[in-house]
Amino acid sequence: MRSHYEQQMELLNRSLTEMGGLCRQVIDLAALSVTHGHTDAAGQIPAVDARIDQYERSIESLCLKLLNRQPDTHDLREVSAALKMITDMERIGDQAADIGEIVPFLKGHITKNCALIRDMGEAASRMVTTAVEAYVNRDADLARGVQQQDDVVDRYFRDIRSDLIRVITQTPEEVEYALDLLMIAKYFERIGDHATNIAEWVVFSVTGEKENLE
Repeated sequence: MRSHYEQQMELLNRSLTEMGGLCRQVIDLAALSVTHGHTDAAGQIPAVDARIDQYERSIESLCLKLLNRQPDTHDLREVSAALKMITDMERIGDQAADIGEIVPFLKGHITKNCALIRDMGEAASRMVTTAVEAYVNRDADLARGVQQQDDVVDRYFRDIRSDLIRVITQTPEEVEYALDLLMIAKYFERIGDHATNIAEWVVFSVTGEKENLE
């Protein structure tokens, strides 16, 4: 029979996985709302963000209980990493919410940059998926692979920024719209950075070494 401590560790893994799923959901909603000007999708983001916040509080409480049990070195790393990961996950929810707040100002104005931002959002979502999967499977190599995915997100951001700068210089009447899109792209870039942070803590939880994956 599993001990209460083992059950709590399993609950930690399950809760982190569920929180990661909510992060993917909120990123996907943000990308959808930008691509199609879906204010309905944007309107769903605050509720998902609120659930992410709830998970952060409950996982933090669980981690503190586990730390009070004086876990062994390996479990201590896992619990410590989880505490760091949920902070980045919470920030992902906040930044998706920031995107959702900008979407109504786009007023359905769709350009090729919106499609690129959608692709950027999907790439950032995959980063979160990979990082959480790496944590659950204790796979440091999988976590290290998140860096390559972050390079993809960064390239999207550079391409989008360059094109929007061109829009600003050549089409002055589109300045406000272009700046809104640039801010959205920046939020997705930050989401990618948070996913990279999560992956770094996964590597730490497995190896005991804090590697800089940037």
